[in-house]
Amino acid sequence: MVEFDATDDANAELLNKLKHLDVRVETVEANRGICKKSFWKSLKLRAALNHIGLLVGLSIYCGVGGMIFRQLERPAEVERLQELKTIVKTQREKFINVIVNNTDVNNLDELLKFELAKYEAAVQEAAEGGLLIEADKDFPEPYERWSILQAVFFSSTVLTTIGYGNIVPVTIGGRAFCICFALIGIPFTLTVIADWGRLFATAVSVLGRHMPKTPKVTNFIGKTWFYALSAVLFLCVYLAIGAGLLLLWEDDWTFFDGFYFCFITMTTIGFGDLVPKKPNYMLLCTLYILIGLALTSTIIELVRRQYATSWAKLQELSGPMAETLRRLGETAGTGLDYAALQKVLTVSMPKWNMSRKDPNNADIAALEAITNAILKEVKEAQNNKPKVLQIVIYESSV
Repeated sequence: MVEFDATDDANAELLNKLKHLDVRVETVEANRGICKKSFWKSLKLRAALNHIGLLVGLSIYCGVGGMIFRQLERPAEVERLQELKTIVKTQREKFINVIVNNTDVNNLDELLKFELAKYEAAVQEAAEGGLLIEADKDFPEPYERWSILQAVFFSSTVLTTIGYGNIVPVTIGGRAFCICFALIGIPFTLTVIADWGRLFATAVSVLGRHMPKTPKVTNFIGKTWFYALSAVLFLCVYLAIGAGLLLLWEDDWTFFDGFYFCFITMTTIGFGDLVPKKPNYMLLCTLYILIGLALTSTIIELVRRQYATSWAKLQELSGPMAETLRRLGETAGTGLDYAALQKVLTVSMPKWNMSRKDPNNADIAALEAITNAILKEVKEAQNNKPKVLQIVIYESSV
């Protein structure tokens, strides 16, 4: 190392410049690290805003569609209910007048049956149309079918293709708007569900990688099946939470009714036999359904992939090796070359096992053990097989 004289001004100035240069380099590297951290933070924030923005955009689209449905369908609904109310009142008054004012005793029974049948038909039509059969209250409407919240909930069932069928558009304008609304909204909804599904899948994979220790049950069912069953269990918990909330809001529902409704909804079956009637929580129910659909689609896809993987492995196992074992069973005891047979069985092992380079692979070891055991049993069976003397007697008529 060259020693510099401290009294030398040139050398001292050079050392000071080198020190300042080192400090500047360290500062630049530190700033670069800070920039990287801020970049990743901004990137994560942007991704989170994208996920939330898609969901908020779908909610706004659903809300606007619900208000348009209400403007198109509510006047027709009011007019229809008024007609039903008029019909049932008219038939009721006729039936009462027949009882009070009729003086023909001979035909009274037939007349009463006729008027009663007409009144019963009017009552049934009014009840199916949504009126309460309470004459003292002027046959009121129990709840507004096309309220703002109910209309928003209906628009969400259109976008998610659930379609309960409890309320439907009946006007030409409402049906035409429903077609346009669905053509634009259904792809938008599928995009949001797929986006949140990928988000849930990423969260599941991250949790799986950071699990401290897998339970011993994975030794029996496999790690992938363990994750799939865990996801299904989580879905059941999510459905149970929804069922509990519905149990609090719906007075005449049981816990199983709520769980059944949540399952039928999340799988987009949508029978419509059970539909919430309280309009106060329809917006929360819509949000619950949108998130639940993303979660359900992710879990169903996870289980479907596991089924496909298991089926592919089963097909490989039932291919060349199964054919070799079948031939082994047909030709057992006829003088097989066991060395050649063992070679054939080894070659016939599934490619998905042989493609793995790990010599300690448990699947390969299990197949080799099964192969050796089968060969041993067949060889012992042939060695222990008693010798049979065949005597053939020919008869002749000569």
